[in-house]
Amino acid sequence: MGWESEIDELGRRRIAAHGMGGPEKLTRQRDQGKLNVRERLAALVDPGSFHEVGELAGFARYDDSGEMTGFQPANFLFGNATIDGRPVVATADDFTVRGGAADASLHRKLIAAEQLASEYRLPLIRMIEGTGGGGSVRTLESAGYTYIPEIPGWELMTANLSQVPVVALGLGPVAGLGAGRMVMAHYSLLVDGLAQMFVAGPPVVAAAGEHRTKEELGGAAIHAANGAVDDRVASEAEAYARTRWFLSYLPSSVEELPARAVNRDPADRAEEWLIDAVPHDPRRLYPVRPIVEAVVDKGSWFEIGREWGTGVVTGLARLDGWPVAIVASNPESLGGLWTAATARKVERMVDLADTFHLPIIQLVDNPGFLIGRRAEEEATIRWGSRALAAIYQSSVPWACVVMRKAYGMAGSGHAPADRFRWRMAWPSGDWGSLPIAGGLEAAYRADLEAADDPATKLAEIKARLEQVRSPFRTAEKFGVEAIIDPRTTRAELCRFANMAQRALKPGVKGRGLRP
Repeated sequence: MGWESEIDELGRRRIAAHGMGGPEKLTRQRDQGKLNVRERLAALVDPGSFHEVGELAGFARYDDSGEMTGFQPANFLFGNATIDGRPVVATADDFTVRGGAADASLHRKLIAAEQLASEYRLPLIRMIEGTGGGGSVRTLESAGYTYIPEIPGWELMTANLSQVPVVALGLGPVAGLGAGRMVMAHYSLLVDGLAQMFVAGPPVVAAAGEHRTKEELGGAAIHAANGAVDDRVASEAEAYARTRWFLSYLPSSVEELPARAVNRDPADRAEEWLIDAVPHDPRRLYPVRPIVEAVVDKGSWFEIGREWGTGVVTGLARLDGWPVAIVASNPESLGGLWTAATARKVERMVDLADTFHLPIIQLVDNPGFLIGRRAEEEATIRWGSRALAAIYQSSVPWACVVMRKAYGMAGSGHAPADRFRWRMAWPSGDWGSLPIAGGLEAAYRADLEAADDPATKLAEIKARLEQVRSPFRTAEKFGVEAIIDPRTTRAELCRFANMAQRALKPGVKGRGLRP
């Protein structure tokens, strides 16, 4: 007697599992312009590399003789795979099975995926659609009782943020715990038009008297602008491409250092136009993204969070092949002032870089924190202080290029003050505890009131102070380590990136990442 009948049974169950929610639900998914869960896994990872864990998990029905008469697969799939040859854990919700609701899920699978990423130190990708393991009224009816909410595995999800790269992709409506899983990631995005995210969806919100469409309530444009997710993209294909690109800058876990890529862009490449990048008129604005792209390796700039916290531009890039994190002031948004959202964005990028051992490059033109009623209502000082805490607690090497302004408390966030600093300033550098022009008349009020010609006296005082505020005076006192020709910025930063590798140490940081 062999095991042929059992192998036949295995085949039948595999076919049932791969049937997902059935032909009608799969057709509906396709008609909505969305891939099904298995197509998504295939599109994300290297061809043929996905090895599913828990393939046969689900809910079977049996007749009186014990024969299986029906099977509903669990709506959460996961397994190990490779992306660009590197092992990862890939997970995906199946919306065709009960809309991704908890009554079609096996929560142990979700926890097992997090455990696999944690214990084997593998990057984790979550493809989320539906409640992602959240509640359903039907679940309560079938169980016959209610329960006090808890989230088994949440502590592990939190711990994974300090151990392995986590990416979350919203590929359809995402609500409840699904939304929570979305934001518990180092990089998250929503697909425009296909994906929305909410604490509770339109039917639940309507019961509270607010009637909104899915897009009006939680469309991708809303959450890309408020920072709940990092980005929005135009298609599923772009979502998978950006996932692969993001992971290429990071190690597989904090136990490793980021890998160097082959660099074909000369480290000493100089862009002539940089000498005129900052206008002489301090009131004139200028774009910072071209400056970033001019100094990093060509084609390596990966911007994160373009639509929120717009006082800074943040992202990942390479210098002479080495991965680095970029924080760059954006004068085109409120002159580069730090709002509460800008400070939160700085904190998030610094924490990402420090967790995964990426040297940080900051391009500075920071006139300080936003002031006024809006600043007070948004608790700017609270969020600004958190950003400064992240900067000063970070342990990775920093290089700072002061392009123009560095003023006040926010300006002190250009680099950690109590460590060796690679600070270089362009000749356009302008810094201090406060702008000289703003406090001049108050500081010299008595002199101006006593003068026969106050206007002439004021002009004399301004001329004297213009000499004092010269960056060369600061360099004389070693208040800045170097003043450089802007055209040599890339060469200086590549030199730093190569030197910084000596100061990087793998391992878990003393504190966890702030979610």
